[in-house]
Amino acid sequence: MTVDGYHAKIEFDEEMDQFRGEILGLSGGADFYGFSPDELRREFKKSLGVFLEVCKEQGIEPRKHFSGKFNLRISPELHEKLAMTAEVQGKSLNTLAQEALQKSVSA
Repeated sequence: MTVDGYHAKIEFDEEMDQFRGEILGLSGGADFYGFSPDELRREFKKSLGVFLEVCKEQGIEPRKHFSGKFNLRISPELHEKLAMTAEVQGKSLNTLAQEALQKSVSA
């Protein structure tokens, strides 16, 4: 679910017997609950509004900062195969990985 460019993951909470949404990519936590898609969307907007207001009052950037770097641990065998594949394609290992990761979020 997306509201104003913010994305949320929705799951069913058995204890509460309703759906729970968690807003992703924030510098803090914000969640919301609802029984229907319409109620979830309304509660998402409310929760996001409260979170953004608190951030504004406290001078906090609401979105989490991402550097563009992360470590990936793979087996030496996979590392070797990827390095050879990148070399055959005339690409760096980094470019090969970026393209594969981009495909996984675009599909």
